[in-house]
Order: sequence, then C-alpha cells, then structure tokens
Amino acid sequence: MSLKFFDKLSQNFIDLLNDKDDYNVIIEIENKEKSFTAHSNILKYRSPYFRKELENIQPNENNIKTIIKSSVSSQIFDVILKYIYGGIVNLENVETRFIFDLMLVANEFELKELTNKLEIFLIDTKASWLKTYFSLIYRTIFNENNFKNLENYCNDIIAKHPNIIFDSSDFTSLPVSAFVSLLKRDDLQIEEGKIWDYVIKWGIAQNSTLPTDLEEWSKENFLTLKTTLQQSLPLVRYFHISNTEIFDKIRPYKKLLDKQLWLDINQHMIAPDRPVKSIILPARSTLVIELPLRTEESKEPFSTIISEEHVAEISSWIDRKTTTYSTTNIPYKFELILSGTRNGFAPQTFWNICHGHAKTVVVTKVKGTDEILGGYNPLKWNNTYDGVWPRWTETKDSFIFSLKNGNIQNSIISRIKDAQFALVNISKSSQNKIGPHFGDFVLKSEKSDFTLDNQSQYSFKSFHYEKSIRASTSSDYFSIVNYEVFKIVKKS
Repeated sequence: MSLKFFDKLSQNFIDLLNDKDDYNVIIEIENKEKSFTAHSNILKYRSPYFRKELENIQPNENNIKTIIKSSVSSQIFDVILKYIYGGIVNLENVETRFIFDLMLVANEFELKELTNKLEIFLIDTKASWLKTYFSLIYRTIFNENNFKNLENYCNDIIAKHPNIIFDSSDFTSLPVSAFVSLLKRDDLQIEEGKIWDYVIKWGIAQNSTLPTDLEEWSKENFLTLKTTLQQSLPLVRYFHISNTEIFDKIRPYKKLLDKQLWLDINQHMIAPDRPVKSIILPARSTLVIELPLRTEESKEPFSTIISEEHVAEISSWIDRKTTTYSTTNIPYKFELILSGTRNGFAPQTFWNICHGHAKTVVVTKVKGTDEILGGYNPLKWNNTYDGVWPRWTETKDSFIFSLKNGNIQNSIISRIKDAQFALVNISKSSQNKIGPHFGDFVLKSEKSDFTLDNQSQYSFKSFHYEKSIRASTSSDYFSIVNYEVFKIVKKS
C-alpha cells in the first residue's frame, strides 16, 4: 500500500515558485519588459526545452542565468510556470483563444503532457470555436507539426467538406505538409480531376515567376513546378480520372510526370484491363451520409462565421452590459434566417427574406482578411418602400461592430451617435444592388452578388456611428466570402 499526498506536494512547489530568495534563473518576456524568477533544477527536469537552454547559457557573477523569450505574454507564462511547479492549470473564465495560445506555448517549451491535454480539451469542448477559426487553426498546427489530434480532427472535417480549404481565398498559402496530408486521404470528397486542378493551382502559386501562358513555358519552368510538387504528384489517383480530363487537364502538364507513368496512363485509357508498371492507388471512397432519425436534433453548427463567444459578446452589447455574458448564461437565441452560402448573395434575397423581421444581427466575413463585420437592427426591415431616395430610419439602439477573430486582437463596438441616421430602407428600384445598410456600413454589389465585386463599404469617417470598427485594412471598400442574418429571440 502506498499513501500519496500530491495536493500538498503541489502547493509546496507553488510556494517555492513564489519565494524570491532562492532562485537562480530569470526569464525575461514581452520584449524584456517583464520577468519571472525560477529554479534551474526544476526547469530542467520538467522541460527538455529549458534543459537545452540552460546548458547553453553562462551564469552572471551572481550565478544567475537569464533566458529571453520576448514573444510570450506574461499571462500565458504565468500559467506555464505554475504548471511546471505545481502541475495545475486553471482554465475557468478564460477565453478559448487564450487556451489555444497556451497550447502553442506549451508545445514550444516541449511540455508534451500539457500540450496534449489542451489539444484534447479544445476538441472535446470547443468545437464551435475551432470551426469558426478553422483557417487560422489549420495553418498554425501544420506549421508547428506537433498536434496530431487536431490535425486529424481538421482533416476529418475537410475530407467531408473540402471547400472549406480548397475554395478559400488563401488556399495557395496552405503549408506543403498540410496539403500533402489532405492528398493522402482516401476519403477526400472531391473528384480526382478537380484534385489535379488544385495541385497545379497550388504549385504555380508557389512560383510567381512562371509565365502565365503555358505555351511560353520552357523545360526549366516545368522542372521548377515538378520540384515544387514532388510530394504531391505521386498522391494523385491518375487511373481514376476520366479520359476526357486526362486529355484536357493532364496532357498539357505531361512533362511533370515520369515517362513510365505517362505511358501507363495512355495505355490504361486504351486498354484498361492490361497491367501497368506504375503503382495504381485505390479510388477515393465516397462517404454515405446517413439521415438522422426524426427525433434527433441537428448537430450542425448554428453559424459558419461566428462562435458562441461572439454571441455572448453581441448579446451583452444589445443589453448594454458593462461585462460580457458567459456562454452559459446568454439570454438570447440567435436563429439563422439567412445564409449567403445557403440562400445566395443577391441583395434582393436579403430584402425578400428579412422583410418584416425585427431585432436582427447581420454578420459578414470579409474576403482575404480575418475580419468579421456586422450590425444590429432593433427595427423591422422593410422592402415595400418605393420612393426615389433611400429612407433613413431612427433608433438609438442600433450598433455596428468588428469581432475578435484570427489576427484581429479585440472586438470593437460602435453605437449610433445620430439616431436619425441609424439605418436605411432601400427603395425597391435599388434592392437588386444594395442590401443591409447601417449608415456607415453597407453591403452593395453592382453585379447583384456581394462576393463578385468590391462594392460593399464601410466609412472610416464615421458620419453616423461613434467610431471606426475596421481593424485590418485602410480600404473602405471590400468584398465578402459569406454573410448571415440572425433573428434575436429572448430565451424563455
């Protein structure tokens, strides 16, 4: 029988960390603006990273070694040190982005146990947040290459919904390790001919000096692209591409393929039953999506743009709270009444669907950035106005906002400063070009599709609202990749 007293032991080591009399290590963070003290023996035995660092640092005249980690925040490093000394990490009342950043730092310090626990915690409890910030997470974990659980989690989603990555505006910035891991999937739900298109698109994007006209390509140009795609080309299932696509898509790039493979592809088109020398990879499997029982609730996320944390924040703004609601006590339900990816991006669609709805929130994902812009309208949208000029509507409760997302560090709210110019009901004759209009923030399109031109606009001069909300660009014109409209309903 063994008696274990880990709680007391943990507390004693936390007390040691707080004792400033016996330290022999100083860790400087945040560009040397803040520092922590620690003990070399504990750091070395708890973290391989610190063991290597301390072995390569000479002590000063007081026998103290200094480690500089400029990029780590003091809040995160405080949690890291308490874990190293006491084995305790408190995740109560912290934002999900903090947990994600903590995981990255734990990985940097080679704290495998903590890294793995945080990874599993995010997957098990923060699925909505992971989907909202999918692009950021996916690129980050593959750049680090140590998060196998998250890699598998993300790849499982992409295999079923490949357009999340392949049709994104920043697809070509995908790290090679992430791209290759997707091409290896037997369950990737894209036709093989389209996979070839994406392989070529990604490869060309990595080599900006290649001629735009394929007829002008030299032997060296093909060799450059072949070298770039050396890990990707063997993963294409060539023998499961139609003859027409072989002729139209692959033949122009045949110089990228080994001679034997190209011969075998041609033979397979003419005599598919004859054996070939090249390896034939199996066809990718087609997933059979089973319909849920009628009694089961839908497991689909409520939004592809915002998370529960965003809902809590917007709800607190609606109620003019000085503190943000937690995700467990949000007083409102956000009922999705319009989604661009579901209903289309024509401005007229907005007026057709949202007419008569009051207390609505519009959120938009800006193309090519991490921005989520939006606005709250407590009044009813009205598509019956038939005047020559737009009609302003008055309310003191409207606001526009930018939400924390990706590299956007903080959310911004801008309340109406002139209640007479809060919102605009657009004339029938203009509803095919202009959608929701919040005074300083409007979705517009000359092509009757918000995603096809850069006509949507935000005014930096803030004529009608209190302050600017745009965070990542100086341009007042933008295009969107998606938008959603929610009806705000008080929970019973």
